Amino acid sequence: MLSVNTSTDLTDCSEFGNRSCSGSSRSPGARGVLYLFMTAAFLLTISGNLAIIVSISYFKQLQSPTNFLILSMAATDFLLGFAIMPYSMVRSVENCWYFGMAFCKVHYSFDLMLCLVSIFHLCSIAVDRFYAICHPLHYAYLMTMNAIKQIIAVCWSAPAAFAFGVVFSEAYASGIEGYENLVKCSSLCPVMFNKVWGAVLFTVGLFAPACVMIGIYCKIFLVSQKHVCELSQAHKHTKSDMKNELSKSKDRKAARTLSVVMLGFLICWFPCFFAILIDPFLNFSTPVSLFDALTWLGYLNSLCNPLIYGFFYPWFRKAFKYIVTGKIFNSRFRTTKLVAE
Repeated sequence: MLSVNTSTDLTDCSEFGNRSCSGSSRSPGARGVLYLFMTAAFLLTISGNLAIIVSISYFKQLQSPTNFLILSMAATDFLLGFAIMPYSMVRSVENCWYFGMAFCKVHYSFDLMLCLVSIFHLCSIAVDRFYAICHPLHYAYLMTMNAIKQIIAVCWSAPAAFAFGVVFSEAYASGIEGYENLVKCSSLCPVMFNKVWGAVLFTVGLFAPACVMIGIYCKIFLVSQKHVCELSQAHKHTKSDMKNELSKSKDRKAARTLSVVMLGFLICWFPCFFAILIDPFLNFSTPVSLFDALTWLGYLNSLCNPLIYGFFYPWFRKAFKYIVTGKIFNSRFRTTKLVAE
């Protein structure tokens, strides 16, 4: 995501010179450090999320409704690292967009789409955990594999329609003074949002989903605490009771893990969304370098998710060992037990 300063009255292209790009003011050493950091970020993002995709796709025990949502979200993060980060890296370091305005719109549309797809998946995972913990008797009936496939289809199609529709229609730039000249004269990939669409994006893409997720996880936390109190008062358990207790404990742990994933998303993406919201009211005076920094903070969320899974989920660590040791090339390991029954 990128916005640029349009406060200057652009009546012609003379101020851009012959190159259109202003050129990077960074020293070769600074540019080298930035390239190294950003390259490491997108390589780690690709490899970490690919490990999650392979793990859930390969091991039969991991192919549950919740994990298929995680698989789809990992695919989102993988695509962001593979298809978005390299071009954004060049733009951020060189202060120039070398790939043409047509591809600029395609790039920005996918960038916006994948960000929205991630938060739609987080909402879906929150709903999945809500039914698993708060309404366990209805969970198996409601969250079937067919239902999960339909949810995933919505999580991808709705953001795609929104992102490509808004960007290619250029409704986001309606009423922005100097935008048309900026597009013609510069090579900065200047996609920005006016006051109305900035507010719409912030509300639909972050604020409303975040409120829904926070409300759901608060409800899950209260129900989990109630379960803990009930179990602590019982001095004797039958074998069935102990099995139910273990199941509830796993559900609470999964909810805590996914709430950490949600918190990481908000920390990484809220500053960027908030900047998009307020920038039109500041006459687009926010420096391009600051927007670049906030955008890359958002990108780092796609790197953090695999690290969170690796820290909280023993099954992911076990699956990762099978992957790096090449054992997955032996089909008999598909039925390996990674999670205690």
